[in-house]
Amino acid sequence: MELVREWSDIFEKDLENFSEVLKEIVPTSSAIILTGPVGAGKTTFTKYFIESDEGEEVCSPTYSVINENGNSAHADFYRLKSEEEVIHLELPLYLDDKDYFLIEWGRPFLKEISRNLDEDWAIFELVFKINSGNLDQNEVFSRNIQLFKHF
Repeated sequence: MELVREWSDIFEKDLENFSEVLKEIVPTSSAIILTGPVGAGKTTFTKYFIESDEGEEVCSPTYSVINENGNSAHADFYRLKSEEEVIHLELPLYLDDKDYFLIEWGRPFLKEISRNLDEDWAIFELVFKINSGNLDQNEVFSRNIQLFKHF
């Protein structure tokens, strides 16, 4: 795992611009594992990052596990208990003609995710850390974000 870049003091209002910056760094055919505590901004970031078709609302896939939106697939593995459950999801079926695969809570399943991706897919991890002592004038916390590339 290699640190690619890190950002400090990213507020929720910055996540839309941050998602555009990330698209310039991360190539297409990339899986991005989103790691961080509940409420750190993983789903909000994903809503900005994903280009949905015809203004379709991007929803959290907490219950459906995987949603497809435009050029991306978005998964939430929070409820998964074992790597075997990842196998049964048949990930390649969701990734045909997709540029990005964003996976919340995917870190414990990294090995199985990588086994299910074509060899031309890169794997990155975006780690969100909350800065509780760094508030803006509206008493909203900032976050530090690190981007890692997995090999």
